[in-house]
Amino acid sequence: LGAATLMAIYILFFRKKRTTENEMDITDNLVYVGLTFLTLGMLFGALWAKEAWGHYWAWDPKETWAAITWLCYLLYIHFRRTDSKEWRKACWILLLAFVCLQICWWGINYLPSAQGLSIHTY
Repeated sequence: LGAATLMAIYILFFRKKRTTENEMDITDNLVYVGLTFLTLGMLFGALWAKEAWGHYWAWDPKETWAAITWLCYLLYIHFRRTDSKEWRKACWILLLAFVCLQICWWGINYLPSAQGLSIHTY
């Protein structure tokens, strides 16, 4: 997902010519792989949580932001499949999804709701 974001930044800010379909296909494939791993991580995490704590989902801040991140990347895929010519908007959606990913990864530890109560603070 980070590599897809780098492609989006390149396309939005550094590419002077018109973006080729090949560049967007590379970006799409990177997102497909990343979203697959994110989906598997969430599914296996839910199965592990059921064994460890007795429930699949607890609406913990980390879980909630992981779901928001997952939905943002799914929005990107949906947007690319329905309106594939609007590559600029798709790249902005991809940047938004990456910001959500960073909040999920780093920002959760700074939320007051995650302090002490969350099982996902490290």
